Amino acid sequence: MLKMISKPAVKMVERYLPDPYIFVLLLTLIAAIAAIAIERQTPLAVLRFWGDGFWGLLTFSMQMLLVLVTGFMLASSPPVKRLLQRLASTAKTPGGAIILVTLVSLTASWINWGFGLVVGALFAKELARLIRVDYRLLVASAYSGFVVWHGGLAGSIPLTIATEGHFAADDIGVIGTGSTVFAFFNLAIVACLFISIPLVNRLMLPDEKDSVYVDTKLLDDEPDTKGRITRPAEKLENSTTLAWLVGIPGVLFLIDHFLLRGGGLNLNVVNFLFLFLAIVFHRTPRSLLNSLHEAIKGGAGIVIQFPFYAGIMAIMVESGLALSMSEWLISFATETSLPFWSFISAGIVNLFVPSGGGQWAVQAPVMLPAAEALGVDISRVAMAVAWGDAWTNLLQPFWALPVLAIAGLKAKDIMGFCLIQLLITGVIISVGLVWF
Repeated sequence: MLKMISKPAVKMVERYLPDPYIFVLLLTLIAAIAAIAIERQTPLAVLRFWGDGFWGLLTFSMQMLLVLVTGFMLASSPPVKRLLQRLASTAKTPGGAIILVTLVSLTASWINWGFGLVVGALFAKELARLIRVDYRLLVASAYSGFVVWHGGLAGSIPLTIATEGHFAADDIGVIGTGSTVFAFFNLAIVACLFISIPLVNRLMLPDEKDSVYVDTKLLDDEPDTKGRITRPAEKLENSTTLAWLVGIPGVLFLIDHFLLRGGGLNLNVVNFLFLFLAIVFHRTPRSLLNSLHEAIKGGAGIVIQFPFYAGIMAIMVESGLALSMSEWLISFATETSLPFWSFISAGIVNLFVPSGGGQWAVQAPVMLPAAEALGVDISRVAMAVAWGDAWTNLLQPFWALPVLAIAGLKAKDIMGFCLIQLLITGVIISVGLVWF
């Protein structure tokens, strides 16, 4: 049945879903028009919101570009390639490949979202080299695991409210991860998704005649680094000693960070980890630079689109549109249904404000008073917003850009499969938030 449903969904999305750049342009216009029509903002005010906020994600944009580039460089290093090949070789059938890449992505995304995006995409490419399987579904499966990130160890909302002095601390205090990430209802949702998402992906596997395969030659991203050294500068470029004199101290810093100082994973630490392991594993600066040359080709979408999303976020927040949308949706809520409506409102807002931390800053002033007035557990409402933020990433191509860049696909190639997962995971998460 899922195969029958997914086939028209995939064809519809392939036909009508525009390139993510077109998607962000349309969202910009929709947000601007809505701010004028609904919030009674003047066109000049909206223009200023948009322009002033346009560069608000520059740091994050660079972080995301580095997630793509450093992750690619690490995965293309000889030791990691051998590890991925060994793991990929355990899958013997197309169905097995789909299940394996989904489980790897789910696990990595639960640990850290940036780690999950890169590892899932790179592992999908490695599986495609070894097994003849529909490449669109393989990459979609890798991306579908990303839906659990906000219920995991690096979830920005649960980590925010667990931090002393967070912006809502005067109202709700500090709520530890034992009440959010490690609460029974959240772990139950994660467990259900770990079972359902791989199963649904496997059941969507198209028949041979409907499958789309990739030419394995196009997946060969290992440049030729061999050649005779004729210049003194080339000796430095091919010096293992030079690479290790810089790379090994970077690894030692990470050991100090994790073991001696008890530090955790965040986006900067993930990028630092990827970069310095890549420096060590590539052995020579020339090998690393060749890999960098290949990696950077896929970063164009991130560079051009993220500023537009920053502008959209500014319109939504500064005009009051995000606040009004959240207030309207939770106006239907009762004591039992508030987590559900918080989840739905967060999912809708996420289409325009695809940032967990930024979204919580927008929605917390609405959700927290509603939870207190109705006597609903604050931690459950906070996690409902977190899950809503993660859920519609299956529809919003913002977070898929690094995956698509690594895999060499377009959003229309995978979003049909993700649409099916959006519907099924939405039911599972809703039930978990209300009844678990």
